[in-house]
Amino acid sequence: MELLLHYIWKHRIYPLHEMRTNKGELIDVIDPGLHNSNAGPDFFNAKIKIDGMLWVGNIEIHDKASDWFLHGHDKDSHYDNVILHVVGKDDMPVVTSKGEIVRQMQMDIPDHVSKNYAMLLQEDKYPPCHSIVPYLSKIVLHSWMSALQAERLEGKTMAITERLKACNGSWEDAYFITLARNFGFGVNSEAFEAWAHVLSLPSIAHHRDDIFQIEAIFLGQAGLLTDESINEKYRAEATNDAYYKKLKGEYAYLTHKFGLQGISPSLWNFLRLRPQNFPHIRISQLANLYYNRNASFSQLIECESIEDIKDIFSTHVTPYWETHYSFGRESKKSEKNLSKQSINVIILNTVIPVLFAYGRYKNDERYCERSLSLLENLKAEDNSITRMWQECGMDIKTAADSQAIVQLKKEYCDRRDCLRCRIDYEFIKESGWFVKES
Repeated sequence: MELLLHYIWKHRIYPLHEMRTNKGELIDVIDPGLHNSNAGPDFFNAKIKIDGMLWVGNIEIHDKASDWFLHGHDKDSHYDNVILHVVGKDDMPVVTSKGEIVRQMQMDIPDHVSKNYAMLLQEDKYPPCHSIVPYLSKIVLHSWMSALQAERLEGKTMAITERLKACNGSWEDAYFITLARNFGFGVNSEAFEAWAHVLSLPSIAHHRDDIFQIEAIFLGQAGLLTDESINEKYRAEATNDAYYKKLKGEYAYLTHKFGLQGISPSLWNFLRLRPQNFPHIRISQLANLYYNRNASFSQLIECESIEDIKDIFSTHVTPYWETHYSFGRESKKSEKNLSKQSINVIILNTVIPVLFAYGRYKNDERYCERSLSLLENLKAEDNSITRMWQECGMDIKTAADSQAIVQLKKEYCDRRDCLRCRIDYEFIKESGWFVKES
């Protein structure tokens, strides 16, 4: 109820009849104010006329007037400049910390707003607004998709900025950690990020011309050169594998030389994971990228096009892994290249946000514009989320579109946060148009 009152006040979906205080004074809302999501009154700097006199101040909204006392506002001076207390039920008068009575108004929720919101909450089919999308104007959808795209890119930019701080301002390290995280492709993203943090790239740089030593450090720091990392069912044959023993011996030497300490092998998830996504395979691909100098930030920022970027990510595994997915168990020979689809995912989740974050950091619009251009020119993701929204009538052509849709699902639909969604706003505020569809 209170959330809906907030929504009505913010979006000015007021009842058709005149609004008056509990003393009968006429209310005319000039400006509902700025919504405050932090501590303090709900809306700042509102402008309202009360019986023709202009008041400027804050607005507080509650389900019941008595919630004012329940939340301790009568003892909090931050609420002394509330010019109007908007409530769903006026069950008692309220006062400030100075003992002054606060003007109060009981605001009725329009029937169609209440009904439409209830329909969204009760809808069984996912997403709740599936039948609304075909009736929305292209302008509404385009503006909302643009906002969602910006939200998602902003979130990724903030995450990269935090990594940069953790890496003491090193863009090389922050980029590699971001790249490694996205080599986890969701299932092992957290493990890959934890692994990248303990890699000690300056130490590895001393052995950058030796792919075997790079792979030994990479796999060792991942905890995958320990016997407990191997499934007990295959442990005997794996621990007797010549390449495993050679890597393990090399890692022991390098550990002593650089004082290395890897992550726990328990962080890796193998359950229902396709063999080509096993950490051993992804780490070998990353080792080759690093060995060939294709995992460096300096090379990334020189790329001008999608084709340039795809070239640097065209990696494969080392020879041993061409015939293995895990230690000691042979498989059909395959180069196990990073697939085109996987490269697109890396571009989307690593390259684009890193370039955008770097442009922001350097205050250089060239990198920001290059990032947005890549987003618009990359094909849309093909996954369950995009297919679901396409079935609802959404036009999804580019990666910018698909990223907007992913943001919509994760940050709004999954949370049933319909009151912040512009699609649902168009539905909730109107009366009658939904009936035409049903």
